[in-house]
Amino acid sequence: MIKTIKDIDVGQKRVLVRADFNVPLDSGRVADDTRIRACLPTVRYLVDHEARVILCSHLGRPGGKVVEALRLDPVARRLAELLDQAVDKADDCVGSEVRQTVQALEPGQVLLLENTRFHPGEKANDPEFAAQLASLGEVYVDDAFGTAHRAHASTEGVAHDLPAVGGLLMEKELEVLGRVRENPAHPFVAILGGAKISTKIDVMQRLLDQVETLLVGGAMANTFLLAQGREVGESLVEEDRLDTASQILDKGGDRLILPQDVVIAREMEADAERRTVSANEVPAGWRILDVGPKTIERFEQEMEPARMVMWNGPLGAFELKPFARATYALARALADLDAETITGGGETAAAVNDVGVAERLTHVSTGGGAFLQFMEGKELPGVAVLQKK
Repeated sequence: MIKTIKDIDVGQKRVLVRADFNVPLDSGRVADDTRIRACLPTVRYLVDHEARVILCSHLGRPGGKVVEALRLDPVARRLAELLDQAVDKADDCVGSEVRQTVQALEPGQVLLLENTRFHPGEKANDPEFAAQLASLGEVYVDDAFGTAHRAHASTEGVAHDLPAVGGLLMEKELEVLGRVRENPAHPFVAILGGAKISTKIDVMQRLLDQVETLLVGGAMANTFLLAQGREVGESLVEEDRLDTASQILDKGGDRLILPQDVVIAREMEADAERRTVSANEVPAGWRILDVGPKTIERFEQEMEPARMVMWNGPLGAFELKPFARATYALARALADLDAETITGGGETAAAVNDVGVAERLTHVSTGGGAFLQFMEGKELPGVAVLQKK
């Protein structure tokens, strides 16, 4: 188990915290503050223990250069509102001016550095850039589980220059997901959606060694349907993964359940004509964009006896509201279960927030890629560098 901020003395110290503030923005405001809220327990703990708090994060993909629309000022404003205290914002994340600002911090004060990805050394995990970041703090805290699968300067590199521990969110993610991965309660049901098999092959293989039932939806289900010899029209499929899909189908047998009915349209447009048809009857020129009501009913039946349910990935073209219905229905059904319920992935988290059931679930992970890699059994670079108890 990793050491956390509760295992060390943070009083009066300059504490460099890697947070995951990669949040959606809309007209200069934070559109979804879920990830900011997730970090609040760590920030409040440090403030209450009179640490000098220096927060850093990336936002978007600026490509190693300054992109005005990806500055973290809206995050600083929202964080200040949530903390109910001032949050200073630096115009860069390294350099002499930043060092002066950091040195002027008083115990209990909070400073947010500028987007780390404005520097090419961040994604390259450049040791010199990592050392510049590390020089700002006396202790490093990683509270960004969602980026722990990336070996970047702010997630892995700085830990070679500073004592490194986890934050309270990191601790919770590892504790809950570790239990799901290593010792799940049975009956254990997993639900996988999203676009591609290719990103979830390893986690599917591992889950099939553990679950009573694996439910599959989203565009990734199309490849399985095609592997079974069904017609899928113009649906998104991974032609180069058909052999893999067949192997997974053979391994899963009756435990792997695919959509019975699907919602189709000619175009992936919100106002496109829609039909609900059997998964065996997708006509040429049409594409699958959601699962149908019979499939949701079957999924709900399969989940009912479970003691643990894990869900990653939407069941349809979630970004278009007419094709988000099955995903929303699943979110509500999950919240009604008498079971441990764990979700992972940004779109899955958005769905449970959209329908207002996040608080009724056991755990809504902040990780997408990190969630999958952890569930595959892989070591995450951002976790491997943290001190162990």
